[in-house]
Amino acid sequence: MKKHTNLVQVAKKLISEQLIALEQLKCRIDDSFQNVIEVIHNNPGRLIVIGLGKSGIIGRKIVATLNSTGTLSSFVHASDALHGDLGNISNNDIVLFISKSGNTAEIKQLIPIVKSMGLTIVAMTGNLNSHLAVEADFILDVSIEKEACPNDLAPTTSTTSQLVMGDALAVSLLSLKNFSKEDFAKLHPGGILGNKLHMTVEQLCDPVNKPTVYLDDTIKTIIMEISSKRLGATAVIENGTPVGIITDGDLRRMLHKDLNNDQILAKDLMTISPKTINKTCLVNEALSIMKQYSITQLLVTHEEQYVGIIHLHDILKSNFF
Repeated sequence: MKKHTNLVQVAKKLISEQLIALEQLKCRIDDSFQNVIEVIHNNPGRLIVIGLGKSGIIGRKIVATLNSTGTLSSFVHASDALHGDLGNISNNDIVLFISKSGNTAEIKQLIPIVKSMGLTIVAMTGNLNSHLAVEADFILDVSIEKEACPNDLAPTTSTTSQLVMGDALAVSLLSLKNFSKEDFAKLHPGGILGNKLHMTVEQLCDPVNKPTVYLDDTIKTIIMEISSKRLGATAVIENGTPVGIITDGDLRRMLHKDLNNDQILAKDLMTISPKTINKTCLVNEALSIMKQYSITQLLVTHEEQYVGIIHLHDILKSNFF
């Protein structure tokens, strides 16, 4: 196959041109942008996003981001709106039209209908002299000098600018309503992301087969407990509370020393004040503690009582990543 050595440069040129356009877009984030955010935030209804073609595809993504970050939104395709989907728009909604030219026939037809409903119109357009821009109550300027396409035809830079402007809307609204990680978690219960936001330590901790020894247990008992439970460690318990931990590493280091192994007890070998985590905590927090202290297991507790051990291997096997 012939190698086209210039293709890397073509791709880099496209990215550079889009970065320039985004820098220009950043300069247009001003009071008019803030006014749009405040109007959407204070409105009791939804944000209805209308577009068609590539702008419609971008509109669908913007709606998905808005809904996942707490701003109730719906996408309506401009053509479908003219054939019944206007019924999806209520009197409390705000309409955001997305159009590079601002002069497409479908949008021109829809504008007077939306106005007759008494709704606020926000225009996201690349043409400030267009019919849409003139008729809108608010304008989000996503104009560009040219598309990154060599022929200045295929929507590239224009759709990137629309997408980034949509993200700016969503994140600004998120900030305004103090949308927290907990709020985000409620809307994302599934998949790997859902696991990171919802999975608790209790879900990965086995409360039955929990490695347990006591302060005066012998080295033989310790080895048998660690071997049988296969978690690479055991908790040392006093009155139901973990007071220490003994790991495989502790056993190996002990064997390197010239000691009378028969006289070694759990209280002599254990690491005191072991790292613990409550069973109700998120697995993500357990992983952070493991990384911070370069360890592979944590003792799990509830109301200071020993529940079990969570091991790094448990997290790796849990579809957490």
